[in-house]
Amino acid sequence: MLSLPADLALKLTAAVDAMPAFPRSVQKILELTRDVNCTPKHLVQVIEQDPVVTVKILKAVNSAYFALTKKITSIDHAVVYLGFNTIKNLALSIAAIGMLPTRNAADFDSAQYLLHSLSTASIARRLAQNVDRADATDCFIAGLLHDFGKVVFAQFMPREFKQALQECQADGSSLHLALQRTIGVDHTVVGAMLAEKWRFAPELVDAIASQYDPSEHCTPTMACVFAANQVSKKMEFGFAGNPYVHPLTEAVGSFLGAKTLDDVIASLPDLDALFAEVKILASA
Repeated sequence: MLSLPADLALKLTAAVDAMPAFPRSVQKILELTRDVNCTPKHLVQVIEQDPVVTVKILKAVNSAYFALTKKITSIDHAVVYLGFNTIKNLALSIAAIGMLPTRNAADFDSAQYLLHSLSTASIARRLAQNVDRADATDCFIAGLLHDFGKVVFAQFMPREFKQALQECQADGSSLHLALQRTIGVDHTVVGAMLAEKWRFAPELVDAIASQYDPSEHCTPTMACVFAANQVSKKMEFGFAGNPYVHPLTEAVGSFLGAKTLDDVIASLPDLDALFAEVKILASA
């Protein structure tokens, strides 16, 4: 952690400790989908042990978006029809949604926040498919969780967070700078602390912590998440309280083979279809 005043460090630690644990069943799903020896049977067994995840996956699978001709009533059929990756992403989305508060004193719009996070995750995954050494799953997870520190602030420091939201809306500046003024630290720090608590890989923690400064020691994951975050904001796929769209840095552009954010957007076909899928994930 950065060198912080002792009282602020204690306050952040207490807030992170008060957040719920990442569901064990979803952690296990992630482990299985990384295992080349995993079979559909193993994945089905893990999902079926969590009734909440099971019901929500079946609800999403049977939504109009997938337009299946026959209703799916079991997880094993869902895996067959939609594949490992779609089921895994649904499970991750369900876990993230389950940890969002329905109300908060900061008036932070959690529904719009979720759309932004899911669209960032989906765009990062798509970018990773054309970036050398980028792991598409890691990019999806880092994109999904990159702003989770805002959820912590909305719940445990709502007055300061609300003030920062209002300040950046008033002048169009970046939210992370307003948070540094009102709280003393921005959401990337507390988001990285939370990811460490949930025992995600250091690469993911670094991508969350470095999302505003990916130039130094930039990695493929950092590059994909940074660019995806800016594309999501520019296309207004949801809104997580930050109106400022950062330009592409030279380091990020070198990974993506692009000079500007418009170059990145031009390399992404059919973003409308991507956002339609995001809405399905958000409704799970």
